[in-house]
Amino acid sequence: MNLDLDEAALFLRVAELGSLSAAARERHAPVSQVSRGLARLEARLGVRLLHRTTHGLSLTDAGDTFAAHARRLLDTRDELAAALHLKRSGPSGWVRLAVSPVLAETVIAPSLPSLYATHPDLQVDVLADDRLNDMARDGVDVAIRTGSPAGENLVALPMAEHGRRLMAAPAYLRHFGTPHHPDELAQHRLIISSASPQLNRWPWAAGAGQPRDGVYQARGHTRSDNTALTLALVLQGVGIARLNDVVSQPFVERGELVPLLDDWFDRGRVPIYAVMLPERHRLPKVRACIDHWSRWMQGSAGRAGADQA
Repeated sequence: MNLDLDEAALFLRVAELGSLSAAARERHAPVSQVSRGLARLEARLGVRLLHRTTHGLSLTDAGDTFAAHARRLLDTRDELAAALHLKRSGPSGWVRLAVSPVLAETVIAPSLPSLYATHPDLQVDVLADDRLNDMARDGVDVAIRTGSPAGENLVALPMAEHGRRLMAAPAYLRHFGTPHHPDELAQHRLIISSASPQLNRWPWAAGAGQPRDGVYQARGHTRSDNTALTLALVLQGVGIARLNDVVSQPFVERGELVPLLDDWFDRGRVPIYAVMLPERHRLPKVRACIDHWSRWMQGSAGRAGADQA
């Protein structure tokens, strides 16, 4: 088989975008050129890779099989190129990151200037979505996930930990007052999760003297189904919420959020992982990004811990 890796890369990008015209725009090439490249690839392989209909493109069974193998071939090519380039000038190339919208906004976006200053040849493609990606299908190099990473065929590297703290905006506290005891929360406007009810059970800190089931069951004035929206609601002074401290710490440092009742509620510790397909975790460009974001998040978590102490 005389396989052209550039044609394989073109096929994968068409499959990811679901459109010949989108791939053509990305390459600044006419659609006819992209179509001819795919036709040559199918002729080399002797199989049809894509179903083309008026509703769009979809992979054939052979296309699905080829996509999985082609990604591994291209990963190996990129790994070799990165290793050779690393000896000359450091990590380089595109890194495709899947991350939740709230971490994308509060961690990834502010961290990119220093990442690019340290590694000027790196480029990051951010997929900000709460859903769990099919990493092979979507061409994801690394995903940042909290809790236990799913998938036996994935490599998970610990990056940091996060806890949770009660937070409110200064505007809310000026209007409704600052609670100094958990019993006062019944008179306050709490923002709770509609997507994860377990997040509405706030564990007592050791020695807090509150034996009721070991948790405070939060009753909401407002409900939200994702962390990014909850953070926005708290910043707008809508109410009090228990927020991820890695996400909220920069706002605490700027005086936009105020921690509440730290002595009463346990923050808990939840690991944050960088999750990758096995063939990607050795790439220097991926490891450079993971190391940078680990330091960034550990700095936020460390500053939050210092505030509590």
